[in-house]
This record gives sequence, C-alpha cells and structure tokens, in this order.
Amino acid sequence: MVKVHYFFDPMCGWCYGASSLIEVLANMSEFEIIYHPGGMIPKRAIDPSFRQHILQADEQIASMTKAHFGDAYKARVASKGEFVVDSYTTTRAFLVGQEMGVAAHKMLEIIQKSHYQEGQHLDQLDTVEKLAVSMGLDAITWNEKIAGSEAKMMDQIQESHQLMSQMKVSGYPTLIIEKDGVLKTVSHSPYYGKPNKWKAYLTSLI
Repeated sequence: MVKVHYFFDPMCGWCYGASSLIEVLANMSEFEIIYHPGGMIPKRAIDPSFRQHILQADEQIASMTKAHFGDAYKARVASKGEFVVDSYTTTRAFLVGQEMGVAAHKMLEIIQKSHYQEGQHLDQLDTVEKLAVSMGLDAITWNEKIAGSEAKMMDQIQESHQLMSQMKVSGYPTLIIEKDGVLKTVSHSPYYGKPNKWKAYLTSLI
C-alpha cells in the first residue's frame, strides 16, 4: 500500500474544493491517506472588510473545482452578524469522529459540507455535537471524547507543522506520495472536476 500525506485544514476553501478528489483517493485500496491537519485559523471573528475577499475566492474555487457553496453559507459570510471561523474545534471533531469509527474522509466531508453549504456555526461545541449525533454517534461518548481532545489536537497540529517544514509544504491542500522511501508532491489541481482522469493519474503512480 502506497502512503499519501494530505496536508489540509477543515476551514480551507481550496481543501473543500479538493474534497471530491480526496474521496476518489480514499476509495482506492492501493493508497493509505495520512491526514495532517494544519490549524490554519485559531477561533476568530472574520473582519467584515475581509469577507468580500472570501466570497470572491469562493467563486474562483467553485469555478475551478465545481464545488458547491450553499446559499446559507454565502448569506452568513455576507451578513452583518458575526462570522467566526475555527480550525481548532473542527479539527477536534475530525479526530474524535475517527476515534469513534467514522472514516477520515467522510468525517472531513461532513464538516466541510456543514460549513460551506449549510453555514453552520462549527466554532460552537453544541453545533458540533448535533452534527455528530446526526451521523449516528452517541452524544454522551462524543462529549466525553471532545472534552479530552484538545491536547491531542494540538499535538497533531504541531506534528503537521514540523512535517510541513521537513517536506517544504507551503500551503493547503498539499498531497505528497511516499513510495519506496521517496517523497513526491502530487499535482492535483489539473484534475479538478475530472475524477476519472484523476483516478487514472493516481493509478499511474502506484
């Protein structure tokens, strides 16, 4: 099995755009994806002056990747209300979901859709809990694990940053294949919206 290191952030728009490619990769038994969350945005309210930039970037992402940005999300970004983005709570949810048996790419997908399509407030633990319950996870177990998840999350992010330095990774999303001890960056952007060509390209790397 060939390893693929995936450097990402749940709140990264381009990572959301790449989610269909990650799904193809995750469903190929020849590969093992190792997820490296980057902690891109510690919990903070986004300044209204920056929100138009976000919406413009999202339009570019949607055009290139065919990813869908929902009306609820766009309305929330454009509103006069507070718009909080939090990579840390969503990363904790990503890790706990896996611990409770949800496949990594599926956990990431549901987080991304909840944010980028439904405009949910994923900086709030009660919202994340509802998300977990909607996936069939036990609320009591979820809350117990979330309560103790912060230290592990910080360790994961620190480890990701160290690997990013070693592998000369400068941004998200980045895919690096590890085969026979050799590391090679996977060029994924030419395959946005082209899942069959993407799968054929991945097959050529085996």
